[in-house]
Amino acid sequence: MYDLYIANKNYSSWSLRPWVLMSELGIAFRDNLLVFGEPAAWDGYRKIAPAGKVPCLVDGDTVVWDSLSIVEYLAEHHPGVWPQDARARAWARSAAAEMHSGFTELRNHCSMSCGHRIRLHAMPDALASEIARLGNLWNEGLRRFGGPYLAGSAFGAVDAFYAPVAFRIQTYGLVLDDTAAAYAQRLLRLASMRRWYDAALAETYRDDAHDAHVTGVGVVLQDLRAARAR
Repeated sequence: MYDLYIANKNYSSWSLRPWVLMSELGIAFRDNLLVFGEPAAWDGYRKIAPAGKVPCLVDGDTVVWDSLSIVEYLAEHHPGVWPQDARARAWARSAAAEMHSGFTELRNHCSMSCGHRIRLHAMPDALASEIARLGNLWNEGLRRFGGPYLAGSAFGAVDAFYAPVAFRIQTYGLVLDDTAAAYAQRLLRLASMRRWYDAALAETYRDDAHDAHVTGVGVVLQDLRAARAR
């Protein structure tokens, strides 16, 4: 069985990608949670993954780090990670890579915090441009390959790469067209996404620097997380 190392579910968008993919495809794994505020655990983790970053997949004596590399490793061993159709597969890989290397304004301005509800103070032009691109991209995939997922009828890697965006849309109240908004809701309703969300709300650890950034970009409407550990 695989070991998947992730960080706090409330914050760690990169960790969510392989976690939700493996969960939805029924790929068995052990969930190893590394809490941001526990340095000793991270020091031990660096003996497994010298980069000291999450996520990381361990398969026996094989260590795979970075979410995109993990997805490609899984694709070599399990069906359904990428579409069978070559055209859909090429599009899905391109769209996943665009999320992996792009959308920096969205990721930096609207950092993931599942338990918050924020009304943004302002919508910077760069952020608005990326949200528009996001909507266009999602509409393209849904139109070309028939939905209900981005590259066709089945959830796959490209959807996993955009799963953290669904939480960001929910947190910050980001507005998309009806088709794109419905797709975000479809992701949020997945059983695995609900499990992740419930676990995120139950976490009692707080990353103060992360929270300060999240709450600094807008007005806090709700904080739905469990009480902070003392």
